[in-house]
Formats: sequence, C-alpha cells, structure tokens
Amino acid sequence: MRDFTADHRWLSINTATVRKQRGQDWPLLQILDACAARGIRAVSPWRDQVHAAGLAATARAVKSHGFELSGYCRGGMFTYSSDAGRQAVRDDNRRALDEACELGAACLVLVVGGLPGALAGRPAHKDLAAARAQVAESVAALLTDARERGMPLAIEPLHPMYAADRACINTLEQALDLCDALDPGRSGAIGVAVDAYHVWWDPKLAQQIARAGRERLLALHVCDWLVPTTDLLEDRGMMGDGVIDLRGLRALVEAQGYAGYSEVEIFSAKNWWQRDGGEVLDTCIQRHRDCV
Repeated sequence: MRDFTADHRWLSINTATVRKQRGQDWPLLQILDACAARGIRAVSPWRDQVHAAGLAATARAVKSHGFELSGYCRGGMFTYSSDAGRQAVRDDNRRALDEACELGAACLVLVVGGLPGALAGRPAHKDLAAARAQVAESVAALLTDARERGMPLAIEPLHPMYAADRACINTLEQALDLCDALDPGRSGAIGVAVDAYHVWWDPKLAQQIARAGRERLLALHVCDWLVPTTDLLEDRGMMGDGVIDLRGLRALVEAQGYAGYSEVEIFSAKNWWQRDGGEVLDTCIQRHRDCV
C-alpha cells in the first residue's frame, strides 16, 4: 500500500468540493488556479462547471497547469419516459464523452439515474426493474461510442437511499454484473468508480472489489459518513470526521493493483461550502495525508 503521509501526489480534487463557498459559486478556473498553487496534480470537474467556464477555456487551463483528470463528472441519467427522452439522453451522453476526451479525462463517471422524472419530484412510474433495464440498454449503446473514442466508462453505484431518483445501480455487485454482461473480455473499456460514501456499508465490499480486479477499478472517491448525517445529499464529511475506514478501503483497491488518485468529493452545504475555498483545499491536503 502506498504511503500518502509525506505528500499529496495522489490527491485529486473533485471540483464539487469547493463549488460554492460562503454562498457564492467559486468559478472553475479560479478553483483550478487554487489547486495548482497548492501543488495538487489532479482534478475531476463537473460538467456544469465546465460549461460555465467554457470547454475550450477549461481545456487550456488544465493543460497550462499540467493537471491530470482522475475522471469527468458526469454522464448517465439514462432513464426516460418517451422516445424523445431516450434520444435526448443518448445525445447528451455522447456530448459528455466528447468533453471528457477534450479534457483528457481518465474516465467518464456514470451516475445512471433512477425512476424517470423522480429527480424532479414527478416519477413516471414505480417500476424499478424497468428503469434498470433502460440503464443496461443505454450503457450498452454508450459503450459503443466510448470504445470508438477510447474513453473508459466508470459506473458509480450510489447508496440505496438514491435508488428512486439518482441511481438504480446501488451496489458494486450490480455495477460489475452489468460490466461483465457488456464486456466479458474485461477490455478496460468499462468499469466502476468506487465512492467510499456510497459503498462503505456493503457487506460484500471486499469480495466485490476483489472481483473487480485492476481492469474494472477505474476511480476511487473519498469523503466520510458523518454520525449523525443531517442531509442525505449535502452533508458529507471531510475525511477523518466520520465512520468510514478509508485506509482499509484504499488497501482493498490497491491490493488489486489500483494505483490511481484518491479523489476527494464532498457535498457539504452547512459546513465546508460555508468556508473559504483555500481553507477547504488545505484541509483536504492534510486529511488526505492523515486519513486516506
């Protein structure tokens, strides 16, 4: 297992971690400047932040700072309730692939979606099995485009509390079943993003990480699960403030040969988003050394 205590070479910042500080959006290009000033080598930007800054401007900044992208957030939201919706989903995910390629991302992270319309509070139906079937069909179609572009797809299973609205793939086992069905040869074209917040509780976690192996382990996201958690979306903890055995999780993925970045992704409306962005980045650096 790699020693992270002396430096932050393998720290990546998911830019959602510092996206709105003290009630104000922190522009992406300023976030990138602040990361570079602290010797952070990798980032993972969100699409809406890239769109606000401009894809070309973001690509220039990434190149200028010499960043690597541990991933690109995000593709997915594959479920739909009409033919027009199906086509819109596919078109948007192709655009996400092209953006990931332009930025040189290691993978396109997929949050697959739940019941169509549920995220807006108006679920079209209650058939979760049908939603999962749409996800499988849509990922299969996107995989063809991804292979053509040479951009790996990383399915991110989300905690079951998000099954209705954000992701109906909720365990590593489910995600890997889909990977194996679509890519039985384990080509590296599709795999998983292991997010500590979403998978730490899973009794099959060690078994499924071993099943994934190096070919399927495309990204590692870290933060912490607070006790108590006051908001299921926007109360993630800084590493070391909660109950997740982050070093144990990293040991599991590194035992399979994972040698990439630990990507800090924290949504924290009442705590870390209320602080100075530089303070948050400095804390991420220290906690990455101490706790990850």
